[in-house]
Formats: sequence, structure tokens, C-alpha cells
Amino acid sequence: MIIGSVSENRDLEKRISITPEIAKKYIGLGFKVQLSKNYGEHLGFEDKEYSDLGVTFIDNDKSIIENSDIIIQMNLLDEDKSSFLKSNQIFIGVLNPFENQNKLEELTKRKVNLFSLELLPRITRAQSMDILSSQANLAGYKAVVESFSTFEKAIPMMMTAAGTIPAAKVLVIGAGVAGLQAIATAKRMGAIVFATDVRMASKEQVESLGGKFLTVEGAENLETKGGYAKEGSEEFKKKQEELLSETLKKVDIVICTALIPGKKAPLIIKENMIENMKSGSVIYDLAAIQGGNVAFTQVDKIVEKNGVKIMGERNILNKLPTSSSSLYAKNVFNFVLNLYDKENKKININLEDEIIAKTIIK
Repeated sequence: MIIGSVSENRDLEKRISITPEIAKKYIGLGFKVQLSKNYGEHLGFEDKEYSDLGVTFIDNDKSIIENSDIIIQMNLLDEDKSSFLKSNQIFIGVLNPFENQNKLEELTKRKVNLFSLELLPRITRAQSMDILSSQANLAGYKAVVESFSTFEKAIPMMMTAAGTIPAAKVLVIGAGVAGLQAIATAKRMGAIVFATDVRMASKEQVESLGGKFLTVEGAENLETKGGYAKEGSEEFKKKQEELLSETLKKVDIVICTALIPGKKAPLIIKENMIENMKSGSVIYDLAAIQGGNVAFTQVDKIVEKNGVKIMGERNILNKLPTSSSSLYAKNVFNFVLNLYDKENKKININLEDEIIAKTIIK
């Protein structure tokens, strides 16, 4: 069986889906691996490093796609390349089914087996395949680094003969994987960290990392069975807004990570809240590409309002492509391993397996 992957549009996506380390593992299972020429060169992975392991390079994406049994990508192929996909092929990636619904419907009609890894169930057996966690972890770290580099004051408290510089105060909104990593990173760099989340289970995790958990009186536990956040009642949202407004007046840096899968990002920081923030404050909005948690967020721009800088990027992981590719490639390998019947050396799409049933696009 042949596994193939073609180069992404590097203006939009610098991550790759198969690293040399993982190519070796696929070949060890008995797969052949075919890649576009210069596939990982921009990350320091020369073609020779792959070819020494047994990878074949083809200077024709059409040929790679048509001849592969399994195609692995970060994102859905553009329309031209999607037209090369055939029935019974397997395509694995982050397919964003809510945004790409029509394109995916067209491919399923052509009997292409599509697997979208952001739909993985949050069960123990799927942890090694969990691309949302591995990528969000890095995104939370990088959001802190980016916002700290934009903030024009020192982060840790510094006591000098000339006087004391107070520690920066950071608020993390949303204590999922990205938020928890943001808290840990900000604490390591000497900031005082506060965090808020609608899931009460997050309180213990936040406090274990040294953050102070902010919660409204009579808080509801807004957590789905799958471990994601859900929307609260109007009364709860009003109380939360009041708490947030008061907190924002005191903090220097805000990291927003709040997302509800399949929906537009909830608007959390509104115009009037920004008006009351300190001039020189920085907000990093990790939800920018899904509409943003902040009123003025613009993708790939730094917007300044009343002296507050609001940042948000299309793909923050393009700034950590080597680390994020390494983790993504491992996640996908574990997913393929779950699909692969070693005894009969074939792919088994077993819809009774929750992992397969939840990720396949029907």
C-alpha cells in the first residue's frame, strides 16, 4: 500500500504531515511512501534524508495523489488537486467540515473516505492521535511569547537599586489545552496569572499551575460530555461579563483561547471593556480565524484601540512549524495504525470503532 503527501501552499501552511522519523515508521509497517520534491526542505529536512529511508520523490502532485491508497495532509487540497482523488482512497487531515461542507460532500459522493482529525472523540484510546491538543499546546505557548514580545514593559518583578518593577499581570480566557499551556508559560516567565473558564473542572488545573481562577458567584458548570465548553444562560453571561470588565482594568496582557467546536468563536471582550483597559496593554486572540473573542480582532493584523494592542493570526503555528509538524505527524501515524490491519496488511474501516466512526465524513 502507498501513503502519499504533497506540499501544502507554504504561503498559508508551513507544517508538513510526514517527517523523516514518521516516514521510517510507515516503511517499517510495510507501506511505500511517496512525497513531493523538496517536501520538508523549508524545515531542514532534505530529500536525501527521506530517500535514505526508502521514500520515493515524485515531481508531479497529480501522480502522487492518483497512485496513493492513503493521502495525508494538514489541510484539504485545493479544488484542482482534489479533482485527482478517486473512489476508495483514504484522505486524512484537518478538514474543517463546518467551513468546507460543500467540498467534502462532493468528495464523499465520489466515494473518497475522508477522515477529519479535529473530530476525534476525547477518549483515552484517542489521546495519542489528538491533534487538537498537540497543536493547541504549542499555540498557547507561542501566543504568550508573541504577546510578551509586543508588550513594552518587563514581565517578571525586578527589584533594583533604582526601584522595583512590578510583575506583569496576565489574564488567560479559556483554560483548555491552549489556555493551560499559556498559564504555565506566563508563570515560568514571572507573570502574575489569572484565568477564567466556564468549565468548573478547570479550576483545579489552573490553580495547580499557579494561576488564580476567577469565577462568578453561583457559576454553572458549562461542560459537554465530550469535555468541551458550551454556552451559558443570559444571566450567567451577564455576571461573567461584569467580572471580566473589572478584571480587565487591572491586567496588562490577555490571552484569549475560547472556542466552541463547530461554531463561530464567542465574543467575550467587547468594545466598552477595551475602553477601560490600561494603555499599553496587549490582547492576543487565538480565536481570530473563527471570528475572534475580541471586538476588534483582525486576522494577521495588530489593531490598536485606546492604546491597547489586539493581535490575532491566521496560523500561529507557522511560527513553530518544525515542532508542530513533528507532533502532527506522530498523531496521524497513530491514527493510521488504528486503521491498519497488520495481520492482513490492509486498511479496515471499522465503523464500530468510535475513533473511526467519529472522524469519518459521511
